[in-house]
Amino acid sequence: MKKNMGSADKTIRIIIALAVFALYYFNVIGGTLAYVLMALAAIFLLTSFISFCPLYTLFGINTCKTK
Repeated sequence: MKKNMGSADKTIRIIIALAVFALYYFNVIGGTLAYVLMALAAIFLLTSFISFCPLYTLFGINTCKTK
């Protein structure tokens, strides 16, 4: 897997994931919506840590700076 995510993209995804976790923790969201958003947040965190997004390859997007 080639890296296709830049640092700004990773930072934004981590912030969104942390916000969703905080909303769930403080019982702002609940039910099915909470589970869907938590799954999405987990995917955001995973893709941020490995710097690879499979959807980016499908659409030909690359936000990683090349050397």
